[in-house]
Amino acid sequence: MIPRFPFKAFALGAILLIPAAPALAATCGTGSFGAWLDDFKSEAAAKGISQSAIASGLAGVTLDQAVLSRDHSQRVFSQSFEEFSGRMVPPRLARGANLMKQYGSVLGRIEQSYGVPGEVLVAIWGLETDFGVNIGKFPTLRSLATLAYDCRRSDMFRAELMDALRILERGDLSPQEMRGAWAGEIGQTQFMPSSYIKYAVDFDGNGRRDLLRSAPDVLASTANYLASYGWQRGKGWEPGSANFAVIQQWNKSEVYSKTIGYFASQLARAP
Repeated sequence: MIPRFPFKAFALGAILLIPAAPALAATCGTGSFGAWLDDFKSEAAAKGISQSAIASGLAGVTLDQAVLSRDHSQRVFSQSFEEFSGRMVPPRLARGANLMKQYGSVLGRIEQSYGVPGEVLVAIWGLETDFGVNIGKFPTLRSLATLAYDCRRSDMFRAELMDALRILERGDLSPQEMRGAWAGEIGQTQFMPSSYIKYAVDFDGNGRRDLLRSAPDVLASTANYLASYGWQRGKGWEPGSANFAVIQQWNKSEVYSKTIGYFASQLARAP
């Protein structure tokens, strides 16, 4: 997820309740969605985004009531660590261990570059999207435009929509490829567009930062995110440690962060 949101919502049910913000954007929720979108297109052009990216990304975009319904009906996550980790980790442990072996050389190079162990990256990968199986099917640009038009957190989602257009502009993804979770998270570890812009890396060297299909890009970008928050090379990640605090920058929920750490520790012990 990826701070990405200030509080990361993610594909496995948007665990955290994100509090509503005051209506700060002057045009949010006023007038028709089409008129709002036209204003947004003008703002994007004024900020230097190309007309081709604006046209390809926003042509035909309409309001998505399903996204609004999900956003307005979020619930506070109430499972304990024992409940959540017990539900999430055992079904993913064998697959995670196999992927540790399959991508062993890639993970080794990533740890050499960023200092983040493969166990932590594979744990996040598994918890976020079942190792890329469930990345979400919502059209990202439509979701972000809908949430930017709504007045709960308009400013935040306007910024995310701008960054989604920048992803298109630099050629990492096409509008048709840009599908993910209902709140705009993209890729196999669920980056918000702002995090995609800041932290996505082309680790497989094909010229694109592809967090939808390239496992090396996905894993290295996730490591880059954690490294940027001060991951300490060669240190553990137990609760209370500096590295656990970095994991909490990935997801503010202590239960979720502890589950990442627990999953990673289980992977480290796997034969």
